[in-house]
Amino acid sequence: MDMDQLIKRINELAAKKKAGTLTDDEKAEQQKLRQEYLKRFRSNFKEVLLNTKVQDPEGNDVTPDKVKNIQKNRQSDDH
Repeated sequence: MDMDQLIKRINELAAKKKAGTLTDDEKAEQQKLRQEYLKRFRSNFKEVLLNTKVQDPEGNDVTPDKVKNIQKNRQSDDH
C-alpha cells in the first residue's frame, strides 16, 4: 500500500469513527495503519534531514556535526 492509499484508508476509517460506525476490527486496522503511516513519515523525514546542508547567510556550512558524521558514514557505507 502506498502512502496515498494509506492516508485514504486512514481518512475513511476516521470518517466512520466520527459517524459512530467503526467496528472493533476497524479500530485495530486504524491503529495499525496510523502506526505504519508514522513509521514511514519518520523515515522519510529523516532521509530529508540527512540530505540537507545548512548554510548561514555568508554561505558557510553550519550543518550540525552529528548530521555531518551520519552523512559521512552513510557515504562510506554506500561504497
